Order: sequence, then structure tokens, then C-alpha cells
Amino acid sequence: MKAKVKVKLKTRKTAAKRFSVTGTGKLMHGKTGLNHLMRKKDHNRRRNLLADTTLDKGNEVRISHMMGEGH
Repeated sequence: MKAKVKVKLKTRKTAAKRFSVTGTGKLMHGKTGLNHLMRKKDHNRRRNLLADTTLDKGNEVRISHMMGEGH
């Protein structure tokens, strides 16, 4: 009788490009809204859009599976 082997999870490269993992294990992602229509957005809003933010709890499990075994 053969022992069952756990299949490795492959990293989805699209997720790896868009999300990063912090040292404590949180998932970070960039904010949207910096591509066009920049004139109407004030400087504070544009500066705040540059910073990364943590991923919400509802999507964290799904994205962590996409990130593969290393996460």
C-alpha cells in the first residue's frame, strides 16, 4: 500500500507580483487609483495612495493559497 503524498501548492505568479508578505505574515497590497485623472486628486490623497495597505481578512485565506507553500 502506497503512502499518500501531499501535493505541493504552486505559486500563482500573478498573485506573487501583486501581493507581498510581511515579517509577521500579513499580506500587503498596493492601492488603486494612481493611473489617471490625477489633476482632481489633491496632494495628500495622492501621497496616501502610494502607501501599501494590509489585505482584508475576507480575502487573506484565498490569496495565501494563491501565494503557495512559502507563505
